[in-house]
Amino acid sequence: MADTAAEQTGTEPRILPGGCDRPLTEAYDTALLDLDGVVYAGPDAIEHAVDSLAAAREAGMRLAYVTNNASRPPRVVAEHLTELGVPAVAEDVINSAQAAARLVAAKVPAGAKVLVVGGAGLVEALAEHGLEAVRSLAEGPAAVVQGYDPSVGWAELAEASYAVAAGLPWVASNTDLTVPTARGIAPGNGTLVAAVRTATGVEPEVAGKPLPPMHRETVIRTGAKRPLVVGDRLDTDIEGAFNGGVDSLLVFTGVTTAAQVLGAPVEHRPTYVAADLRGLLVAAPAVSETGEGVFVCGGYRAWVDGGELRVAGGGDLYDGLRALCGAAWAWVDREGSGVDGAKALLELGL
Repeated sequence: MADTAAEQTGTEPRILPGGCDRPLTEAYDTALLDLDGVVYAGPDAIEHAVDSLAAAREAGMRLAYVTNNASRPPRVVAEHLTELGVPAVAEDVINSAQAAARLVAAKVPAGAKVLVVGGAGLVEALAEHGLEAVRSLAEGPAAVVQGYDPSVGWAELAEASYAVAAGLPWVASNTDLTVPTARGIAPGNGTLVAAVRTATGVEPEVAGKPLPPMHRETVIRTGAKRPLVVGDRLDTDIEGAFNGGVDSLLVFTGVTTAAQVLGAPVEHRPTYVAADLRGLLVAAPAVSETGEGVFVCGGYRAWVDGGELRVAGGGDLYDGLRALCGAAWAWVDREGSGVDGAKALLELGL
């Protein structure tokens, strides 16, 4: 297999987007899929997600759903996926609540009480480790765990602040500043964590992507041998793959824009890019450099001229983006600063 991604796996700097000469469903045994912004937005499936995942499963790829959203237990998430037409069971879902609960369990005595700021997902994850969820400092908790839930308000944040200020260990499921919903981008757990941090001056230990506890939890629960992380966020999904030493596919159905990818530092550079989950079902054309600062992918060429990215050619628009990534990343690595890609992206229609 002429798979250039294998040459740039893990924490080595990614110089070019990866190439794979066969469908990604054949090159990887397990897809570690983010949910919000990748499979669904709020209650609705993202376009092409259901059919693409069905085809990936038919091709023999295992599908595991890895999310920083700690609000719902895996069983509830699996039921939601099944209702959308993506058959799943609780064991297919790994969330940051599970990673957070494992961290908490290592800090407190067996059977300890834990102050929960969040939803049912955290409560269930703590119960897996024999820990009791409580909602007040007056109930004698041994630690605080905080995760996203739409119901979290001032009273819950204040209770967490009192407990953290009293010296209890504090674990956050994640610090995502935003979360995609059916209506748009909304505040995420990171904004709620910031409220407690501001009130106490204390930093939590964080379990979720992109940090190692989440990757460790995922490996424990899936047993994946050659996983592919699939996500829509550079600072969680792609950086988490980088930290875990595995390849990644970035899709543009959530929060990340093409312009952000062009300026990405090494830890935020995906192995592959695609419009949506249909990218799992096809090969990924390799990017090559001509030796004159021109980067080629498919029918497109990209280069930097006077500090501005340029693109020419035709074919798959995402081949054009891959070529632009090659030119932009080379410029960033060489010059230490970003390059203007607005005109080139406009010409591509991205």
